[in-house]
Amino acid sequence: MKHLQIRGLAITLSSIFFLVFSSISRADIDPARLDAIAADMQSRVDEERLSGAVIMIAQDGKIQTSKTFGYQNVEEQVPMEMDTIFRIFSMTKPVTGTALMILHDEGKFQLGDAVSKYIPQLANLRVFTESAADGSMLTEAANHEMTIQELMTHTGGIMYVPPLSSGPVPQAMIAAGIMRPDIALAQQIDSLGELPLGYQPGTKWEYSYSVDVQGYLVEVLSGQTFDVFLEERIFAPLDMVDTGFFVPAEKAHRLARQYNQVPDGGLTRTDTGQFLSKPKFFSGGGGLTSTAGDYMKFAQMHLNKGELNGVRILSEDAIAIMRSNLLPEGIDNIANIYPGNVFGVDFAVVSNSAAFNGAPVGTHWWWGIAGSWFWIDPVQNIVFVGMIQNDNIFYSIQTHGAMRSLLYQ
Repeated sequence: MKHLQIRGLAITLSSIFFLVFSSISRADIDPARLDAIAADMQSRVDEERLSGAVIMIAQDGKIQTSKTFGYQNVEEQVPMEMDTIFRIFSMTKPVTGTALMILHDEGKFQLGDAVSKYIPQLANLRVFTESAADGSMLTEAANHEMTIQELMTHTGGIMYVPPLSSGPVPQAMIAAGIMRPDIALAQQIDSLGELPLGYQPGTKWEYSYSVDVQGYLVEVLSGQTFDVFLEERIFAPLDMVDTGFFVPAEKAHRLARQYNQVPDGGLTRTDTGQFLSKPKFFSGGGGLTSTAGDYMKFAQMHLNKGELNGVRILSEDAIAIMRSNLLPEGIDNIANIYPGNVFGVDFAVVSNSAAFNGAPVGTHWWWGIAGSWFWIDPVQNIVFVGMIQNDNIFYSIQTHGAMRSLLYQ
């Protein structure tokens, strides 16, 4: 897998080029752009497309704007606050990747290692080819053991449960209890090992359950449960006091409600009691709740190449790996809804600025299915964190693009 690391180096060098010249080309954020972002977000709330939002933007480690919009609880008119807690769903993924790279810094694994070296339940997996007449799954042998690098980049053959993936393998994952909050992570991994992969490792990018497997790998390599590892090695050192796998009772009043748009106008509440009690399943793919301020600390640590306020979480080498293009040769982009992007360790990485609303090459980012999103721009030293709770994923993606355009174009 040496060639994968060479591809990663290529984008790292590109990022270095931009960083070298950033001190020349970077200008402070125009206040008019910040005003335009605030006006755009307020209009979305006024039009009842979103219940509310929290926006934080920092440059050079200094907050340029932090604003709240609308309500965290529409029914009772409870306004959004800077300490409102959000379900960040897949914004959990870069946190999981960070945890795994802490262990990489400690020499616990190499990116080219087979996942099965540490998780034997995932050894000798078969690969789905087609459905038989009786509905059973026909399979073939995998052409190689899935590597940790493939696991980190959604290219290892693992799929997601519906509706994020479709077909016989995702349906079998549902039947096996994968991603159920009442089934522990270790038990889910045992069940995953009984199922075939969805495609040959290294042949395509498909968003997947892989990051939950990464969370289990953290447990295996560290000897700690995933929640304890995150608390001790990331959250406590960064003073992320409101981030975790559930919201305790004394903070429950700060958890934003989640809404969907009603076709003829207005919003309807969609959230349930999930995230208000400690789960059995610590989901590295989507289990965390957090605040804009907490996530800003995490993202700023990444922008600072692994350190925040004198506390080092990751080495600069680990940060460079996470920001690099680690996709296998032959996979030149990720999903069509994310044009101009490749993939590192649980981050999308911008490779074509013009295709992605002007975000500079090397900007790395991700988002959660309830609409929360962030990006880290190492060219202009900007961190953007946006928090919403919205079920309309395409409207969320449109909102994200509008924010990038207002800041960069």
